[in-house]
Amino acid sequence: MAQHFLLSTKARSLSLRQVFRMGEDEAYGVFCELRWPENDGGPICPRCGCTEAYHISTRRKFKCVGCHHQFSVTSGTIFASRKMSFGDLLAAIVIFVNGAKGISALQMSRDLDVQYKTAFVLSHKLREAMAQELAERELNGIVEIDGGYFGGYVKQENYKADRKDRRLSVNRTGKRQCVVIMRERGGKSLPFVVRNEGDAVPYVRDHVGTLATIHADEGTGWDALHAGWDTKRVNHSIAFKDKGVCTNQAESFFSRLRRMETGTHHHIAGPYLYAYAGEASWREDNRRVDNGSQAMMVANAAMGAKVSRNWKGYWQR
Repeated sequence: MAQHFLLSTKARSLSLRQVFRMGEDEAYGVFCELRWPENDGGPICPRCGCTEAYHISTRRKFKCVGCHHQFSVTSGTIFASRKMSFGDLLAAIVIFVNGAKGISALQMSRDLDVQYKTAFVLSHKLREAMAQELAERELNGIVEIDGGYFGGYVKQENYKADRKDRRLSVNRTGKRQCVVIMRERGGKSLPFVVRNEGDAVPYVRDHVGTLATIHADEGTGWDALHAGWDTKRVNHSIAFKDKGVCTNQAESFFSRLRRMETGTHHHIAGPYLYAYAGEASWREDNRRVDNGSQAMMVANAAMGAKVSRNWKGYWQR
């Protein structure tokens, strides 16, 4: 039996021990190289683009020679107004990617000795940066589509006579949402959050190539796909795979997302469901990438992302 990738030495190329041995100066240099790779880590003014700047060593800031604007390596990025040290930021990214099923904000707060609020916002900022590449993604080839429902849990009554059929819409809370995953075989995936499966058809039109072949189950919400694509269906009440038609890779995504919900975060519904779905999609797409490369991918995405309008000053409303 072949060894699982996560058990192999190829999966481990960066450890927390290496990060903490770096020291603050070396960690700072890593962020400079990620922010300004075209200038070999040298500062570039975010306001005018000038490559000449004075170095203010006492505050790790720069002053542009051209427009006299003062800036730092994190100015204008998702880490703007940060208070954590660069070593702790890099360690937080490594901790974040090392969790194959995700990492809870409570565990991160204990590992880094920071407040839960700090770890919660930092984790969501990383998820927002990771999701930036999803906006313009187009899927081609064989694309598997499926939907799964999250949230809106209704607790059963104590006495059996008082219990209701929770499968009926009249007995639900109205908070249940559907995560729809579109996954290209051997390629990338793309999640959406909608009310019902059929509501995702407009998103399919925007993000799936017209020459693609779509595999879906027998849910009535996917009947409209036949009008635009070569669509093949599999009846799961009879078989999980029939004549090469299946949604197994989509189910793999939901398996990861369910394990994140039940074992790590415990509650991922509501307005942040899309963020967790995007994280699960990213982890599925990069499940065969070593953790060092994953950490640099996340750090690079964070340094390339703009200031978060959703999470900057979150706890101050």
